[in-house]
Amino acid sequence: MNPSTSVPRTFRAIDIIRKKRDGVELSRAEIEGLVNSYTKGEIPDYQVSAWLMAVVLKGMTRPETAALTDAMLHSGDVLDLSSLPRKKVDKHSTGGVGDKTSLVLAPLAAAAGVAVPMISGRGLGHTGGTLDKLESIPGFNVNLSVAEFRRVLEACGCAMIGQTAEIAPADRKLYALRDVTGTVESPYLICASIMSKKLAEGIDALVLDVKTGSGAFMKNEQDAAFLAELMVETGERMGKHVVALITDMNQPLGNMIGNALEVVEVVEVLRGDGPEDLRELCFELAGWMLHLGGVANTVAEGKQQSAKLISSGAALERFRQMVELQGGDARVIDDPKRLPQARQMAQVTSAKTGYLVSMQCEQIGTACVILGGGRERKEDSVDPAVGIVLHKKVGDRLTAGEAIATIHYNAEAQAVRARQLIEASCAIADAAPAKRPLVHRIIGKSGEKN
Repeated sequence: MNPSTSVPRTFRAIDIIRKKRDGVELSRAEIEGLVNSYTKGEIPDYQVSAWLMAVVLKGMTRPETAALTDAMLHSGDVLDLSSLPRKKVDKHSTGGVGDKTSLVLAPLAAAAGVAVPMISGRGLGHTGGTLDKLESIPGFNVNLSVAEFRRVLEACGCAMIGQTAEIAPADRKLYALRDVTGTVESPYLICASIMSKKLAEGIDALVLDVKTGSGAFMKNEQDAAFLAELMVETGERMGKHVVALITDMNQPLGNMIGNALEVVEVVEVLRGDGPEDLRELCFELAGWMLHLGGVANTVAEGKQQSAKLISSGAALERFRQMVELQGGDARVIDDPKRLPQARQMAQVTSAKTGYLVSMQCEQIGTACVILGGGRERKEDSVDPAVGIVLHKKVGDRLTAGEAIATIHYNAEAQAVRARQLIEASCAIADAAPAKRPLVHRIIGKSGEKN
């Protein structure tokens, strides 16, 4: 920490909490003091929880957001990947239900000649986490040191890990605390969390997937666009190329929800199969990654390259290589039964004939958490085997008694609660709904909207 921003000896967390509670703008030194003291364990969880709630209720100014991002970024090491000859590009999603695109995109972009140093998180609230999905692969190690991370990246062009002790340690602590204190949804906290991790990776460019809809943290598009602009602006200020896609999360992405189940669906997509909506979004995001990574002149060209890398098997082979290099059992790619399997299954059926007109996506995500596929408390463990497989999506026709979904579970009481939530989440009507676009809009340089 620079001497000019050192924490005054009179620094007290209670003063920072009160100022934010009262809507007073905090100085860079005050924010750095709070972040650094918490990272070192000098401030208890309950005080930082109070400050986080004050941020949710009162918001932050742009200078405060920048100061928080910077403090979290410099709470640990910032990687220097300049020795890698390829451009470094990452992708990040703000969180959704069934969103497993990162597991497709990292090997796909790497196969195209882009380096993808991906530092990811665990499940937050009703949304799944990339690390939890990866850890459902037996042996897969997401806790690599920086040296090991670099080794995997140099060997296969992509590596996927969690926040190490060296990288953004402040975010690692705050991320877990937000999950269990009802303070996930603040756009300022989301921005600082995402950008501190991503900027610590030593990347040249970043593609953001900002979700909007019933299964997203940003329920309406205006809030999603605000968050996207905040992150694009923060990235640009740090000298990075950033683009944000506002994408639909009014229903789960793909058909499988739950950690091991989602790995199965990732492999399907990498084989050229898988559900249409998941494939479409993967190609859209990959197009941008390849374009910003300098291996495609346009986004359309990037999408065409991505399709060829899928059909040739090159992307799947890169995924296999990454799994092996990170200690995972790559045999799961050819034999999904080697992934954790739930002991029991039960169907959720339609009570009447008609069209599935909407899904309360957050409740479906919550149903997966109830099954054990996510965390309700910070200390909770995750059951990688449980989850939900959708047989119908919004717009599909149903007949009475037809299966909407299959629940994969290991505890009867949890399955009963999950079934009730899924049934209540699905609305059926006589007429088919209007089709929603998957990508709502794109926010690029200087907040430009396309």
